[in-house]
Amino acid sequence: MVLDPFCGCGTTVTAAQKLGRRWIGIDITHLAIGLIKTRLHDAYGDAAKYEVIGEPTTVEDAERLAQDEPYQFQAWALGLVGARQSGAIKKGADKGIDGRLYFHDGSDKTRQIVISVKAGKLHANYVRDLAGVIGRKKAEIGVLLSFDQPTKPMRAEAASAGFYTSPWGSHPRLQLLTVGELLDGKRIDYPQTAGVNRTYKQAPKAKKVAEKVRGLFDKDEPTES
Repeated sequence: MVLDPFCGCGTTVTAAQKLGRRWIGIDITHLAIGLIKTRLHDAYGDAAKYEVIGEPTTVEDAERLAQDEPYQFQAWALGLVGARQSGAIKKGADKGIDGRLYFHDGSDKTRQIVISVKAGKLHANYVRDLAGVIGRKKAEIGVLLSFDQPTKPMRAEAASAGFYTSPWGSHPRLQLLTVGELLDGKRIDYPQTAGVNRTYKQAPKAKKVAEKVRGLFDKDEPTES
């Protein structure tokens, strides 16, 4: 068993997975956990089987996290959609961008999605503000992640932003997603064919290693992952 009690960016965890060892990784931030999940997925795909303990699995769990640790909630919500936090988490005025997601759409240019996370009561101006951010940052798509269901006027405002067209089709330029929808598996509508997500430096696909790797404390038992 490999234990990394401060697993950070997941180097030890991914190495243990490659060697076919059982492992436990511990970290206190949802930012780190999200990064490790991305690394494992990039390198091993569905072959990496593991359980995450301590993440919200229901809307009620997420609400408690938002009340107790709002900035950890923000990191968790961004991790659900594979986004990167926009700089360091700082308490204070909301500048309109909490996270970013980058992708390629068939050209050599990196495209950008800007994301705003709102845990409290929604206001109609949030959608208008995000539309302004899309223009200022020259982003292709803007996404508002929230607890509450957007109102009808908010949805109409988002629809008026039009569409971003890629080689794979048309994608709403301004999208509204709730925590409940994210937990049900709904995701941002953008080109997601293999290799287009450039938010994090992608880990190479893992190569197969020896069927069995022995260590100092190994017993005569099959290696588990």
